[in-house]
Amino acid sequence: MHESVQEHIEAYRKHLQSERNASTHTIRSYQTDLIQFFDFLEFQTDVPATVTGADRPAIRLWLGHLAEHGHSPSTLSRKAAAIRSFFKYLFKRGVIEDNPAKLLTLPKKRRVLPKTAHQEDIRRMMELTSDQSDQMVADKPLRLQDRAVLELFYSSGIRLSECTSLSLKGVDLRRRQITVLGKGNKERTIPIGGYAIEALQNHLNSRSMLFGERTDDDARQALFLAPGGQRAYPRYIQRRVQHYLMLASEVTQKSPHVLRHSFATHLMNAGADIRMIKELLGHANLSATQIYTHTGVERLKHVYQMAHPRGEARSHQTETKTKHGDTI
Repeated sequence: MHESVQEHIEAYRKHLQSERNASTHTIRSYQTDLIQFFDFLEFQTDVPATVTGADRPAIRLWLGHLAEHGHSPSTLSRKAAAIRSFFKYLFKRGVIEDNPAKLLTLPKKRRVLPKTAHQEDIRRMMELTSDQSDQMVADKPLRLQDRAVLELFYSSGIRLSECTSLSLKGVDLRRRQITVLGKGNKERTIPIGGYAIEALQNHLNSRSMLFGERTDDDARQALFLAPGGQRAYPRYIQRRVQHYLMLASEVTQKSPHVLRHSFATHLMNAGADIRMIKELLGHANLSATQIYTHTGVERLKHVYQMAHPRGEARSHQTETKTKHGDTI
């Protein structure tokens, strides 16, 4: 790969981080996708790859190659999005005269309904943080923080990155709200419920007990802390949420995003307006929020089938046996 390509990818990475406020996961994935593309281009042409040497046929050849090797439509869509975003970035800055990815169409992703935990699972999960066994009493500050993390995810529907970047100044318990910085550096204020407020207050009362040798000025302003006293990082929060979900729920996916999906789904099932849910989640477009209408429809179908006298179709044979008094 030509050295200038590496420089452009690094500049683009910094652009995603500082100007687009992209998540660490997105930045890492896009960077990997771009390196893979230019390595493929170099292999095909047998010369060092450059950003000016890439064209639309080469991009389509790469995506076709990935599809032939079993990559899912979702993965292909993300890789195509990385290519489109990168070349759009280069074009806007005058690095290239023509954008080879301008007319590139993204492969259609298979719509997968989000995984959610039942309300009973949520209740059971919260109770686990209140375990009063001797082993848990010694870890009371940690348990109080765990409870605050779980309640906040479920009460507000925030993203993992928004949770770890949240500082004390973003929490207003008196007004019952938090303010987070979401995707695209867009700030939004979200109301939080009574359970989350109580959990946050309890956490704040014992938070200083989590300070350690790695507690710096940033950590002292952070809402949540990791072992050692530094600001909580994404993987640490993921592990804590996963721990409780594994104990309390049979949902197949066990991550903070499950609590975000549960937040939105339970609001939708209770009759909340989809436009309100869109604002709470920080979605740029309503189409991203509309997937939760599908979960609501599936729930309605289930209720209908269980409650309506003729909700479940019976076979002709079953009805015939019933008419003749046979035991089923």
